[in-house]
Amino acid sequence: MKEKTIDYVLRATWMAVSKMYNEEAGKAGSTMATGFALLSIDPEKGTPSTSLGPKMGMEATSLSRILRTMEDKGIIVRKRNPEDGRSVLINLTNFGLEMRNFSKGVVLRFDEAVKENVSEEDLRTFIEVAHTIMELINNKKIYKPETSAK
Repeated sequence: MKEKTIDYVLRATWMAVSKMYNEEAGKAGSTMATGFALLSIDPEKGTPSTSLGPKMGMEATSLSRILRTMEDKGIIVRKRNPEDGRSVLINLTNFGLEMRNFSKGVVLRFDEAVKENVSEEDLRTFIEVAHTIMELINNKKIYKPETSAK
């Protein structure tokens, strides 16, 4: 394809970012998915397991696998939610807090590098375009939902 589609640019860029994050996470024996989970867990109060999936945009089965691995590595502990005995809070261990700080540093370094190499105006435009794309998708303005024939 001579001219790249918007979809291609988005996918190729995200794949490069994902690979970069996985390489950095690998230096600490982790993965990008684990880092993302660490950054989504409240470091002080913990986070209900039921709200973690939607917060991360993940399916329950994928999230369960990540949480099980994190628990096996001593990064998190599951505790009964004192406000709702039916739910579980995901809390970071001391090792989990260290890993969270590492993940946060990786993300902040990426942000710094982009901001050092992209003008404020271009970055603002990029963010506006990304928001517009998300709005088009969320409001089903690209592909209309099928209506039932009556």
